[in-house]
Amino acid sequence: MGVARRWVFPIIWMVIFSVIAAALVKFAFFGDALKADDLEFPTVAIEEPHYEVVTGTIRNDVSLSGSIAPAATVPIPATLSGEVREVAVSSGQSVKKGEEILKLRADVMNSDGTAGTQWKIVEAPATGKLTDFTALVGSSFQVGSPVGGVAPPTYIVSGTVPSEQLYRLIDRPKDASVAINGGPAPFTCTKLAISFAEESDSAAEATSGPSVSCTVPKDVVVFPGLTAEITIAGGVAEDVLIVPITAVEGTALSGNVYIVLPDGTSELREVTLGLNDGINVEVVSGLDEGDTILQFVPGAEAPEVLPDNCYQENDEVVCF
Repeated sequence: MGVARRWVFPIIWMVIFSVIAAALVKFAFFGDALKADDLEFPTVAIEEPHYEVVTGTIRNDVSLSGSIAPAATVPIPATLSGEVREVAVSSGQSVKKGEEILKLRADVMNSDGTAGTQWKIVEAPATGKLTDFTALVGSSFQVGSPVGGVAPPTYIVSGTVPSEQLYRLIDRPKDASVAINGGPAPFTCTKLAISFAEESDSAAEATSGPSVSCTVPKDVVVFPGLTAEITIAGGVAEDVLIVPITAVEGTALSGNVYIVLPDGTSELREVTLGLNDGINVEVVSGLDEGDTILQFVPGAEAPEVLPDNCYQENDEVVCF
C-alpha cells in the first residue's frame, strides 16, 4: 500500500495531466482549419418599418403655459388739438364707457376767413378706473395724444406660442380653455387674440414666439401672477385618414410621403395635409385607406425614444 501511494498514484496523475496538456496544445495550435465552404455566413437584411394608412380621429389641441395679469390700460386720446376748458373727472375715479372726461377748445379759422372756436368732448373709451390722468384746465393737447387711461376691471391670461405652432391655428379660434394651477375648475376665456411683436422686438419674438391672450370671465376669481395652462382647440376631424408625422416631410398644408410599391421599393407621393396633433397628421388627399407607406422618412433623424412616463409638448419633454 505504501508503494502504491508513493509511486503508482503520482505516476497515474502525471499521465492524466500530460494527456490534458497535450489535448490543449492540439486544440490551441494544431486544430483542423475550418473550410470556408463548410461555414454558413450569416446575413442581415435591414427592412424599413412600414405603416398601413388607416382612419381615425385627430384632435388638434395646442397647449401652452401662461399667467394671469390685469387687462391692459386703454388710452384716452385727445379728439382735438386745443386747450382743456373743463375737467369732469379725477384720477382714480371709476368711469363708464362713453362718460365725459373733459372738454377741449381750439381757435380755428372759418371758411369765410373769420376767427372762430371749436369744441370737442373727450369720452371714456372703456369702463374702469381712470389712471395717469393729470389734465388740468388750461393745459393743451395735440389730437390723438393721450390725456389719460382707463384700467378695465378685468384680467387676462397670456402666454407665448412657438411660431411653428401657428400652422395648427390657421383657423383662429375665438376662445380657449384655461386651467389655473391651484385654482378653480377649468374655464373658457374669450376674445382670444394672437399678437405679433413690433419690428423693434422681432429678435425677442424669434426666440419666444407670438403672444396669445384672452379675457378671464368676470365671475372667475383670479389674482395677478397666477400661472395657468392654456389649451387652444384648433379643431377635431373624425373618421379621416391619418399617418404618423414621422412618415411625412412637412406637417402643415402639404407634404411628401414614401409609398411602398409591390416590388418592395418606394416612391415619393405628394399629399395634402389637414389637422395635426403633434403625433399624427390628417391626410386630406393623396392616399387611400390601406395604402402602405414608409413609417419614417428616408434619411430623417431617428425620433427620440421617451420613457413611458414622459411625453412631448411643443419643444419640451414633460415627465410625471
